[in-house]
Amino acid sequence: MRTRNPAVTGDERLAVAEDLAELYHQGSSIRGIAARTGRSYGCVHQLLLDAGVTLRPRGSARIRTH
Repeated sequence: MRTRNPAVTGDERLAVAEDLAELYHQGSSIRGIAARTGRSYGCVHQLLLDAGVTLRPRGSARIRTH
């Protein structure tokens, strides 16, 4: 069974958001970041938005073959 990460607030939330933003800017997907950190997709998505990240369009990280 998976345990929940504790809620992050205040300065800690900003620090976590900035760390996640760095992973996202390096090319990780939201789902990949969620799996890596043990946080939910929705949590990662919201933290990225809180950090001021402009999200990539859906599917843009995939390599297109045609």
